[in-house]
Amino acid sequence: MLAYLLLLINVFLVLINTAVNSLFIFMVAVVKVFLPTPRLKVLATHVADQSMWLWATVNLKILSLSNRVTWDIEGLEDLRKDSWYLLISNHLSWTDIVVLCSVFKDRIPMPKFFLKQQLLYVPFIGMACWALDMPFMRRYSRAYLLRHPEKRGQDLATTRRSCEKFQYQPTTVVNYVEGTRFTEQKRQKSPMPYEHLLMPKTGGIAYTLAAMGEQFDKIIDVTLAYPDNRDRPFKDMLMGKMTRIVVRVRLLPVDENVTGDYFHDKRFKRQFQQWLGNVWQDKDEALKRINQS
Repeated sequence: MLAYLLLLINVFLVLINTAVNSLFIFMVAVVKVFLPTPRLKVLATHVADQSMWLWATVNLKILSLSNRVTWDIEGLEDLRKDSWYLLISNHLSWTDIVVLCSVFKDRIPMPKFFLKQQLLYVPFIGMACWALDMPFMRRYSRAYLLRHPEKRGQDLATTRRSCEKFQYQPTTVVNYVEGTRFTEQKRQKSPMPYEHLLMPKTGGIAYTLAAMGEQFDKIIDVTLAYPDNRDRPFKDMLMGKMTRIVVRVRLLPVDENVTGDYFHDKRFKRQFQQWLGNVWQDKDEALKRINQS
């Protein structure tokens, strides 16, 4: 009964925190529309980022009061708040967003998540994400492009326009390379070489690097694990049952392995896929060690 009471209380508090900060960011977005210069718009984005920092801080406080969590974190030493990063991570649960924001909010620029174009039209949330300069992506399927060849290349152009504003202040762009949350059922549906991961999708990260690869100082490779709460980490956290959160961080260079023409150079495309496959193999081995411990 106590666990379900905590679940209700935590959901209520997190929703209130999200609603208040979204409303404030929404008001910043309204003001931002009428600001006359890019410099003033950047200032408005900075104000919105501070509200997102407050949202992450309050969420961490709420969940820390109801969970006795042991944080096992390695690799934060060389991170800087005045740098540009591409952050890639495995994706296990909605908990990941809370964990990433909590761990990195005081060490790197506030994370910007790539969002689907449809989310722009969600009341308050869409405008709040727009005020935070989160990029909205419109991806066209292969079948759609066959029917409408004139749209080929427009999704990359849209991504580039979305990322142009990041040149004005240090930014962290987050990409969940698997494209969806990991479940054992998803892993078993198709043959994959990984035990704790889904197959990485190279297209999304390739779009990000093609749009602003020259701006990134480093790639942050994050491995997340909830060894004692693998089945339902988000619900367990809300119910006060989360016991251990493991975060492993390593910095990867932005070099010839990731900078090239992924969409027209077949040789580079194979090289890039091999590079990402190696990163994912290392991550799977790390998760195996964490879960066995």
